Amino acid sequence: MKKTVILLLLSLTIGVQAQFKDNFKNKTLRIDYIHSGSAEVEYYEFDTLYAEKYWGGSKTNLIDKFDYGNYKFEVYDAEDNELLYSRGYSSLFREYQATEEGETNYKAFDETVVFPYPKHAVNIVFYSRNKDMGWDKEYILPINPKTRDIKKNKQKKFKKSKIHYSGNPNTKLDIVIIAEGYTAEEMDKFMQDCERFKGYILEAEPYIQNKDKINIWAVKAISEESGTDLPGEEIWKNTAVGTNFYTFGSERYLTTEDMKSVRDVAANAPYDQIFILVNHEKYGGGGIYNYYSLGTSDNPAGDFLFQHEFGHAFAGLGDEYYSSEVAVEDFYPLEVEPWEPNITTLAHFSSKWQNMVSHSTPVPTPATEEFENTIGVYEGGGYVAKGVYRPYIDCTMKSVKYDAFCPVCKRAIQRMIDFYAE
Repeated sequence: MKKTVILLLLSLTIGVQAQFKDNFKNKTLRIDYIHSGSAEVEYYEFDTLYAEKYWGGSKTNLIDKFDYGNYKFEVYDAEDNELLYSRGYSSLFREYQATEEGETNYKAFDETVVFPYPKHAVNIVFYSRNKDMGWDKEYILPINPKTRDIKKNKQKKFKKSKIHYSGNPNTKLDIVIIAEGYTAEEMDKFMQDCERFKGYILEAEPYIQNKDKINIWAVKAISEESGTDLPGEEIWKNTAVGTNFYTFGSERYLTTEDMKSVRDVAANAPYDQIFILVNHEKYGGGGIYNYYSLGTSDNPAGDFLFQHEFGHAFAGLGDEYYSSEVAVEDFYPLEVEPWEPNITTLAHFSSKWQNMVSHSTPVPTPATEEFENTIGVYEGGGYVAKGVYRPYIDCTMKSVKYDAFCPVCKRAIQRMIDFYAE
């Protein structure tokens, strides 16, 4: 019986690998498009197709099983309509829609998605998550790689280095750290910073138990000037990927709208996740699911910033704090269940961590000393004090604490590591 099971699993694995080989090449196709609109409407406009050298993703887990993100795209075979690939993701545009400015004004953002390079004609279907947490089909892009104008990505070539290497990128979680605000004379500092940040992730749970499933790459993107933009202080820098503080008016929110340059730089290495290391000492960062995360190199809380922002971008974790100033308004409708795995409105709690809560723990759970180390349902999270709940009294997704993920967040991270490393 045991031998039969092993043979069956081997057969299934070979079948999945054959599917990749039948449909894709071992490199990346990148779609650049423009995403625009306001709080009430959104538009998609195709820009450019690029072929990129590496495919760092899994060749086994081609279909997204998490259903995270505010957007998703699906790749279908044009001939028989078979689903070949899918991924969920988020972007700055959805956050813009939730700002005061987004209520009355329109704005356009450059966005990109990547997937294995198709061998045959495919249709790419883009979806946007609606207020009921369902999906609205927004845009269909047909691509025939034999007839389409697909450009070879050779915009920005930079040297890459292995910071931590455990094996074939197709069976590992590949993290690429890209230099931002480092001049040519500061590349030694960048590499030293990368070594330090490698420790921030690999020496903390649950990553420490998964070192053999992770690769970390560094790309030495050279900036003309050192640092980053601080618009609130009228400081402007010419940097590799155009980062800035004061995103949507929030002083500590560090992002970039130049997603094309981010992808150009990241394409120098195989990757699943992008971390932008910004050469600055100011406290701040950002993390967008399946898009990028970023933080500053020299802030004393750099270890926390890396873990917290990477938690957003990699595992889809939501913010559990509710007393800090943020730019978004009413980000989570209380009548529906948010997609993030570590926050709930109790609208559909069985889809979250209900199976990790003891029968003796009250729901909601009082944030008292009695339940200090107990998985429960604590009110306050998702930027509001009422109606949104978190699983633990405190966690790296709530407070400035390094290596303090709660059990629910650890489970979400572990599931994602396993998905990429299979």
